[in-house]
Amino acid sequence: MEKSKSIKLVNQNIQLGSSHIFKDSQKIPFDRINYMIEFMSHNLAYKEYIKKQNHLDENQIILEKFKNKYFNYRANWLETPKRYAYDSLLDEKIPNPLCVDIEIASICDLACPHCFREYIMTPDKIMNDDLYKKIINSIAKLDVPSIKLNWRGEPLLHPKIVDFIRYAKENGILEVIINTNATKLDVEMSKKLIDAGLDQIIFSFDGGNKKTYDKMRPGRFENNNFEKIYSNIKNFFSVRNELNSKFPTSKIQMVLTSDTRNEIEDFYSLFNPYVDDVTVLQYNERGGNISDLSEINKNKINKYLLKNKLDENTPYMVTANDEIFISGERLPCAQIFQRLMVTYDGKVGMCCHDWGAQHCIGYLSERAFDEEKVIKDLEKSILNNKKGFELLKYAKKPKVYNIPEKRIDEIIDIWNGEELNKVRKLHAKQRLNEIEVCKGCTFKDTYAWTKIT
Repeated sequence: MEKSKSIKLVNQNIQLGSSHIFKDSQKIPFDRINYMIEFMSHNLAYKEYIKKQNHLDENQIILEKFKNKYFNYRANWLETPKRYAYDSLLDEKIPNPLCVDIEIASICDLACPHCFREYIMTPDKIMNDDLYKKIINSIAKLDVPSIKLNWRGEPLLHPKIVDFIRYAKENGILEVIINTNATKLDVEMSKKLIDAGLDQIIFSFDGGNKKTYDKMRPGRFENNNFEKIYSNIKNFFSVRNELNSKFPTSKIQMVLTSDTRNEIEDFYSLFNPYVDDVTVLQYNERGGNISDLSEINKNKINKYLLKNKLDENTPYMVTANDEIFISGERLPCAQIFQRLMVTYDGKVGMCCHDWGAQHCIGYLSERAFDEEKVIKDLEKSILNNKKGFELLKYAKKPKVYNIPEKRIDEIIDIWNGEELNKVRKLHAKQRLNEIEVCKGCTFKDTYAWTKIT
């Protein structure tokens, strides 16, 4: 299908590997940062703070402090990695994390072929209340501005997600985000999420039509279908409008594969009226050898590699605009200077691309020490073709690349600890290949890209 001239794809930063989609009439994509600042008085963390201070009305001085806090958080998101991703600065203490990803549910009700779950065994578990509250209480003291309540699973499958969101907001967390496949996002759940103070909801939806969506997002325990999910997302938009709520802001994203590349225009048309931000993402290989290239682009890349005598496995990236980039160099990963990842059982990983925290850097709960048994039980379920596991037959046990001392630490001690600092120093020296899990990472941000013609 020929791309319409009325649609533009804008790369804010080519290294990010993602593109916002918008019409010619729009000069810029949705600006979440300025939106959050403009409507800070609607942020539940601010409202709760005002309530605790016994202020009956909005306090302009406090409001400005909240606005500045959010602005600084987003500025430091970019600046901190730049300042500390150099060997000469690594002896200085790293600022506190800007975000903690909390896997409240590792279970997922879909079996997407482009997901790590299909190739690396992932437990169907949820986080308990005590661990969650421990994490929130800890990061609230550290003044961590942002949390994301998911990783490998679907957060709406946790029965207490609404309570978890509200608890975070009541404890001053400025920004609470979830990614969801929207299978459980009915009208009642939509109202509860909005009322709890959720700040951003990100929908994962692949395909610009029913055929592609149903292929890319099959259900595990029951049939999943295009019509239901599309309706859920549209209804969420309606509920937010009916409640006259400024939050959560909404974003929808589609992964670029050979199936979806020709459906960008359709994807935009489906969702532009119902979400704030429509985005397409680069595909990162997860083990399924799924093609993200058209035959034309595949031939262009192969011709370039042959002409320049480059290895056939040289990393490439093709943008949504069909611009082709080749990389011959790795870059320090920003994530190890920005955020931490905590699994449902309290295992701490250094990066959201390290599926299962295979390079573990610490523990927040003794429950994490039982992972081997959990994986063995999961393996039995797959081998026995148990209902819900039929589509996971290619999943293998996660590898173990790093085993820290088995002790329970605080988040701040893990953040400033030897395990993570060893990784940071190797990244700063661009020696990523000495870290096994980083060596094979296909995360586009960690490559220096050169455009080819």
